[in-house]
Amino acid sequence: METLQHILVYLILALAVAFLVYKFLLPKSLIHGSKKNSKDCGQDNCGCG
Repeated sequence: METLQHILVYLILALAVAFLVYKFLLPKSLIHGSKKNSKDCGQDNCGCG
């Protein structure tokens, strides 16, 4: 039973570290794809981009 607890603790720790790396260390372009700012809104900054 103690071995199962160790496995669960290490699994949860690995998931937490992976989440933190995903959230804070990876560049935004890798996470959200390569979306480029398009200028399809017109001349003024309408906030649609």
